[in-house]
Amino acid sequence: MTDPVGSWIEENGTLLRLRLARPKANILDSEMIRAISEELEKHSGNPKLRGLLLDAEGPHFSFGASVEEHLPEQCEAMLHDFHQLLLKMLGLPYPVLVVIRGQCLGGGLELACAGSQLYAAPDAQMGQPEIMLGVIAPAASCLLPWRIGQSNAEDLLFSGRSVGADEALRIGLLNQVDEDPEKAARVYFQKHLASKSASSLRHAVLAARKGVIGNLKRKLSAVEELYLEQLMKTGDAVEGLQSFLEKRPPKWEDC
Repeated sequence: MTDPVGSWIEENGTLLRLRLARPKANILDSEMIRAISEELEKHSGNPKLRGLLLDAEGPHFSFGASVEEHLPEQCEAMLHDFHQLLLKMLGLPYPVLVVIRGQCLGGGLELACAGSQLYAAPDAQMGQPEIMLGVIAPAASCLLPWRIGQSNAEDLLFSGRSVGADEALRIGLLNQVDEDPEKAARVYFQKHLASKSASSLRHAVLAARKGVIGNLKRKLSAVEELYLEQLMKTGDAVEGLQSFLEKRPPKWEDC
């Protein structure tokens, strides 16, 4: 099996590229989460970086996290590692530009929301369908209100519906919709970031997020505890996950 994440440097050593490389679904399982985290660590001491461009191989950004790893016996380790990855991305000292094509769902959208700016193709679809499986989206419960406001976040989190690129742009989830979103992200980098002092840019990023990351970290910890200690002890959460894996309608007991 190929490596789950591709990694290379462009723009004269100033732009880190990461690419999810398990098409078509690009499932964010433990192996992929670990690989992304390791790549970020590998480049953490590079003083020349002015940005990270994250995209995905194949027609879809990601169908989300592994449903199997959400089952009670595995979810604690998976959630902890995934949330640590998101906090690591939020703490990067340079902007993260995310390119979305096709489906960007569940954990895939949570990963994207840890970026600075999101660029999407016109046919992109984004959503948090976890409620359909009887569970919740812990990271999105923290990140979406920060990005798109409480009302819009609650709509996506409670309904589980997906939104197209135009609606995502309207509610502020996306920064730009373009037929070639990778090119659009690169143009932004070349025009607005590449010529900046990497040192000054790092301080600008840290200043803009001063206090924000601490608040997100505290809320994420609380929501993770709610997920593990309360939600996963309900019958409906397990039933929703199992029914999905067994490809049958769920039988809710409302408890």
